[in-house]
Amino acid sequence: MELPIVKRLKKDLDELYHELNVRIPRDLHEAAAHGDLSENAEYEAARARQDFVRARIAQLEERMRQLSLYNLSSIPRDMVAYGSRVKLEDADDGVIREYQIVFPEEVEPSAGHISLHSPIGQALLRKAVGDEVEVVTPQGKRTYQLVELLTLHDLTEEAAS
Repeated sequence: MELPIVKRLKKDLDELYHELNVRIPRDLHEAAAHGDLSENAEYEAARARQDFVRARIAQLEERMRQLSLYNLSSIPRDMVAYGSRVKLEDADDGVIREYQIVFPEEVEPSAGHISLHSPIGQALLRKAVGDEVEVVTPQGKRTYQLVELLTLHDLTEEAAS
């Protein structure tokens, strides 16, 4: 099984390759047809876009290389790791908060997707149900108890059924 983020990055790469190999050459050709390239703003804009797209492709390829080192079988089945969905009870006010631990590219706070590199994500890594974690937040130090855990494996099996 492939990491969900890898699928998204592949899609982004496909779109960038299409732009680099189809759209930008067309734009360069059209701009060059306007004559003098030394004062051609359209041509310069297309060249700048070409440089940007090449740099972005290089970044995405490097990130995909890094992510290829992740082995799904090494993700624990009983502890918080990438892909886990957790419910935390705030020790101070008893409020239950739900988060999913994701890579930085997948962060979406409104959906509860937090980075595994965030303070909460770091505190939760390798924790199990019943464990307490302390997190330093902008509001001060908070203590949470992990009350529910669904790992990436659980969520994948759940989605398959």
